[in-house]
Amino acid sequence: MNYLKKPKLTVVGAGPGDVDLITVKAIKALKNADVVLYDALVNEELLDYINPSAELIFVGKRRGCYRYQQEQINELIVARANVYGHVVRLKGGDPFIFGRGAEEMEYAANFGIEVAMVPGISSSMAVAANQNIPVTKRGSAESFWVITGTTKEHKISNDVKLAAQSSATVVILMGMSKLPSIIKLFKQEGKHNLAVAIIQDGTTSREKIGIGTVNTIEQIVAKNKLSNPAIIVLGDVVKHRQKIIDIQESFTPQFVAV
Repeated sequence: MNYLKKPKLTVVGAGPGDVDLITVKAIKALKNADVVLYDALVNEELLDYINPSAELIFVGKRRGCYRYQQEQINELIVARANVYGHVVRLKGGDPFIFGRGAEEMEYAANFGIEVAMVPGISSSMAVAANQNIPVTKRGSAESFWVITGTTKEHKISNDVKLAAQSSATVVILMGMSKLPSIIKLFKQEGKHNLAVAIIQDGTTSREKIGIGTVNTIEQIVAKNKLSNPAIIVLGDVVKHRQKIIDIQESFTPQFVAV
C-alpha cells in the first residue's frame, strides 16, 4: 500500500463526446490522477489532459463486448486506489445518469476509500441541444423523461409506456435495439405523427441524424444506417430544429450577378 497518498476514487463525467464539453473541474481531476480507468464512449483526445505519469487502463464496454465485467472494474478501482492513491473513473456523459457511477462509488466506500463525484454534461440533453432540439419549450413541452431503453434484464423499460401516455418530451438512451417496441408503444397511444429524432455519435465528428415521425422513423433509420451509440428523442420539440433552419435560410443574402 502507498502510505504517502490516501486512497481516493473520483468518478468523472467526460461529457457527450465533444472534447470541449468536459468541465474544468474534470480536467483538474485528470491532472491529479495516479490511475485513470476510462470507458469506450470517452473521447480519447481527453487522455492528453491526464497526468503524464498516471497509469491508464481501458475498461470500455460496448453492447455484447465487455473488456472487463463490472465486478472486475469495481475490484480494480479498490486495488489501484490502495496501491497508488487517486483513481479517476472517467465515464461518458454524466456517470449518475445510467452510468453506474453511483455503484462504483458505493463499492469503493465500503472499503474505506474516499469518494468524490465530478458531474458531466449528459448526452440526454446535450446531444439534442447540439442539433437545436430543446427538451423543453414553452408551448411544446413542460417536462421531459430520460429513460433507459434497455433494463439490466435486457427488456424494454416499463417507463417507456408511461412516458408515451404523457405530453412530455421523451429521451431514450441505449434504446436502438428496442426501437420497434418503443415505436409500437407510441402508436398504441395514437401518436403516429409525433416528431422523432435519432442522433448517433452526438457532438462528435461522426454525428449522424435521422428526423421523422413515429410512423416513418424506422424506415429513416434503415435508410441512414443509424445504430448505437444513439439517443432517441420523441416530441414536438424536435420540430424546433427545422424551424431554426427555415428562419436562417430566410435571411440568407441573395446575390445578383451583374
